[in-house]
Amino acid sequence: MSQIVYDARKIKAYDGLVRLCDYAGKDKAWCNELWMLFLTDAELYEEFVYYLEHHGFADHMRIEGYSLTDCYVWQMEKYNLTRDLGKNPVDCNKEELALQAFMTMARLKQNPEQYQQKFMRGFGLDR
Repeated sequence: MSQIVYDARKIKAYDGLVRLCDYAGKDKAWCNELWMLFLTDAELYEEFVYYLEHHGFADHMRIEGYSLTDCYVWQMEKYNLTRDLGKNPVDCNKEELALQAFMTMARLKQNPEQYQQKFMRGFGLDR
């Protein structure tokens, strides 16, 4: 009798992503787009698994010198500026910002010049 080994890590990671997307108000199409980016980029996928397990960024992955934390801060800056609420209000959905940071990192890897220009405009409200 042969043994079947069932590895559920990707199923658990997908479930974690779906739950985060639901909590963050992201639709299924956006969630699936991010999942496909994870499946095609092992390094980004590992960063996401770390996030699910530790609720923080490992920051092992760097693109053009930028980490996921940099992408998160940039997303937070955009959030604060567009809502004109000051710095990091209580009602800010941090999970949405984290998911946006993963999407930004994937897009940074695909088009570094475009995102470098966006990042060079500054991080933080006090610039």
